[in-house]
Amino acid sequence: MSVESRYFNSLFDIANRRFSVQLLRFDNGSFVSITEGKENIGSMSASITSGPVPTSTIIIPSKKESLFLKLMSEQISSIIQGINIVSAFLPQEIDSNTAKILMTKVMEMIRNDR
Repeated sequence: MSVESRYFNSLFDIANRRFSVQLLRFDNGSFVSITEGKENIGSMSASITSGPVPTSTIIIPSKKESLFLKLMSEQISSIIQGINIVSAFLPQEIDSNTAKILMTKVMEMIRNDR
């Protein structure tokens, strides 16, 4: 019996910053960790899509990146049609361009895994 990997890890250099994105897939959802520098658990958001619009909740609030975290979690949940948890440990704020590029890269990871 062969076992396929459900864990993916990528490094992205964006605007002179290095982000590590780790993705763990399950049959009914996924867990995504986005870190910069130390690989710590950070702010956390959970989303579920069981209808046309995802439902989200903040598990661990963010001081800076709450909108980014919520959007990321909801978009992933919509793509996979399931439960998604996103953790983001980002010591410095990210600008809108960096957030957009990072979100695009993560969505590519999600779509390529499907």
